Amino acid sequence: MTSSRSLDILLDLQRLNRELQTRDVVATVEATKAKMPPKRRRSTAATSTAAADGLPNRVLQTPILPNSAPPLKKRASLRGKVDTNPDQNPEIVDGKYALRASPDADEKGEAFNAASLVPASTPVSVAKTNGEVKKEASNEGVNGIETPTKKQKKSSTKSSVAAKKGSDEIKAFRAEQAAKKAAEVKVKKENGGEEWDKRLDPDGDEEGPVEDVDAVKLEAGRPPPVNSDYLPLPWKGRLGYACLNTYLRTSNPPIFTSRTCRIASILEHRHPLKDPSQPEHATKNRPDKSQPASIERGQRYVEELSLANIRDIPKMLRWNDKYGIKFMRLSSEMFPFASHAEYGYKLAPFASEALAEVGRVAGELGHRLSTHPGQFTQLGSPRAEVIANAIRDLEYHDEMLSLLNLPDQANRDAVMILHMGGTFGDKTSTLSRFRTNYASLSPSIKSRLVLENDDVSWSVHDLLPVCEELNIPLCLDFHHHNIIFDSSQLREGTHDITALFPRIRATWTRKRITQKMHYSEPCPEAITGRQRRKHNPRPATLPPCPDDMDLMIEAKGKEQAVFELMRRFKLPGWERFNDIVPFERDDDNRPVPKKGKGKKTKKQIEPEIEEFGEEARDDEDVVVKDVVPEEEIGMGGKENRVYWPPGMEEWLRPKKREVGGKKKGDGVGNEEEMFRNPTPANFKARQEITKQNRKLLGDNVRERLGEAKCVEDVKRVLEEIRGGEMVAEDPVAGKRQGSVATSRKKATPKSKPKSTKKKAKDVPTPSLSTMSGDEDEGEELSLPELSDDFEEPHTDKKPVLKRAVSSRQSGRARGKKMSYAEDQEDEEM
Repeated sequence: MTSSRSLDILLDLQRLNRELQTRDVVATVEATKAKMPPKRRRSTAATSTAAADGLPNRVLQTPILPNSAPPLKKRASLRGKVDTNPDQNPEIVDGKYALRASPDADEKGEAFNAASLVPASTPVSVAKTNGEVKKEASNEGVNGIETPTKKQKKSSTKSSVAAKKGSDEIKAFRAEQAAKKAAEVKVKKENGGEEWDKRLDPDGDEEGPVEDVDAVKLEAGRPPPVNSDYLPLPWKGRLGYACLNTYLRTSNPPIFTSRTCRIASILEHRHPLKDPSQPEHATKNRPDKSQPASIERGQRYVEELSLANIRDIPKMLRWNDKYGIKFMRLSSEMFPFASHAEYGYKLAPFASEALAEVGRVAGELGHRLSTHPGQFTQLGSPRAEVIANAIRDLEYHDEMLSLLNLPDQANRDAVMILHMGGTFGDKTSTLSRFRTNYASLSPSIKSRLVLENDDVSWSVHDLLPVCEELNIPLCLDFHHHNIIFDSSQLREGTHDITALFPRIRATWTRKRITQKMHYSEPCPEAITGRQRRKHNPRPATLPPCPDDMDLMIEAKGKEQAVFELMRRFKLPGWERFNDIVPFERDDDNRPVPKKGKGKKTKKQIEPEIEEFGEEARDDEDVVVKDVVPEEEIGMGGKENRVYWPPGMEEWLRPKKREVGGKKKGDGVGNEEEMFRNPTPANFKARQEITKQNRKLLGDNVRERLGEAKCVEDVKRVLEEIRGGEMVAEDPVAGKRQGSVATSRKKATPKSKPKSTKKKAKDVPTPSLSTMSGDEDEGEELSLPELSDDFEEPHTDKKPVLKRAVSSRQSGRARGKKMSYAEDQEDEEM
């Protein structure tokens, strides 16, 4: 009894001790928690709880910075520099006017396709940014309830307000442009559509609607053109091209003067870069829209593009001079949006020095420069806003030409070619408005302005009187004249227009300006007037102009069209250029691709390390190429290889490497592709194919072709020839084959025929089922074995090797009539 009570007391004491220890531990933990700072909470719910408890927000928003991140290296020379190479920066685009045969053309079919010759660019970062925005905006549950991980909306700060303001500015601009475009479309529909604006192309590049059959027949039956047989030879004038040099455009880096951008890019670049100490990158270093925008910063972006365009002009002028071209039209897009109503700007002083350098080079080389404002620059329009835009555009072109500081005569020759534009329903009223608006122009613009006949409304006879009245030179365009002319006074062609040459020339000499003309040709397949507006990439002849004329060749081929005429008529400078090597260029510093080789084994590397101290490198792996100086890049190399045949623009770029093996059954297609695109790499293969195709057919092949019953039999024989199973027989080979066939015939036993049952299986009786032709084309030829009583008829032809008997027969064997009487007699026996 006493022992049991003692045990209970002991257990109670132990329980009490454990409870006291537990209370001490809990008290210690609570005291520790009270002394610790509040724990950071990441979820939205925790953030709201902390705010309710009165905890400071700065504790929750303290950023966690990396401890081991190295500082970025600053490059002072590249700070904030814009990448003006369109092959690397997708925001830099080619000016659409410079790519065309004429700046006022607007058709993809005639424009030089520069995009097909440039490598694929880096994806635009805007799409990535938009994707992230969509991803954040869709961070909700299925029922519209916020997930706990969604961040709480922060209060507006100065940076966020600036970002929203910049985004709203871009959206407002896009909405304004869309509204203007819709209003213009509405006005055109209400007015029935002006022909000049309807086709959007005074030089006729658009395909337009399908021509009516009767209209095509009527145009095809028009009187044939009467052309002059005079050629201005020997040539003493200057040939030129418009805006873009296709060879230099595909150099590395590209050399051209029509880099431009979109207004949205200007608005975006009003914000500073994320890292101003580093150059701009298409994806890694973009403008930070959360930072305040600055109009001056966006203007600097446009100025950098403009200066990049100007700095390439001296290189183009020296290239032209090297190959005998001394006349070039400057691109109107050299200064993006310079004449825009809202985003326009003056060229001085930021471009004064660069343009003066261009004028100095042009003056030293004796080159002529001119411009051609676009089709929407019209001084005869009834709309006041169109007149205001036209005057701003003319002032921009005049400032650009004036800042060149050319010599006196070259400055007078730097003219601005202008079209009259639409008729607006009444030519007389349009001419009256033109006279009024022309009188308000500055003297500098009047001294440069030149009118040109077009291919829609205004003929030479329409413009020549007003040019003589207002002392404006008239530029004759032969291509336009052959489409729009006064049929009551002359015929289509170049013959009758020569009677007006003295009056046209007088409009130039009165102002002491060197006369110029435009020449191009329609495509050979063109019939109607709309179709004939499209320019031929390379004209075939010269117009009957004076031999001292400055002739602008308006063609998609640009400088290649000039080369074509120089080579055809042996014009001065035709011997200076040579054909390019397909897919190869030696006038730039493109890295040479290395030949892939397998890795060395450890056993091969160890002896090299013991002997030389490092792994030895094969001399074949190191490709040595001479470094081309910067001034020689794109100049054609030592052999002046800058010309290519018509349609071979793809030769300007290295041939793309074909990935993937040869597909089964594509042999014929691959052979055709090799001969269609011959290269040094497939020369041996083409040589082998040609050698094989020239082999004579043997007698056995001729015999089989003669026995063919259908097209499938002929195809089967040809496939066997292509596979190398049959070759031409020479006399020696024929004798050898004959002896082999004779020996096989003698060795065949006559008294021991094979089982008739098996023979009946091998050679089935011809029927509709067996004549269906479902056999595979690749099946081997099989013939029935001869019976004992069958004697081979005597023939002078050479014996042919018999092929092995197959369980399945070819179409020829099934279609051949045979007698099976012998087999029936054997079965009866």
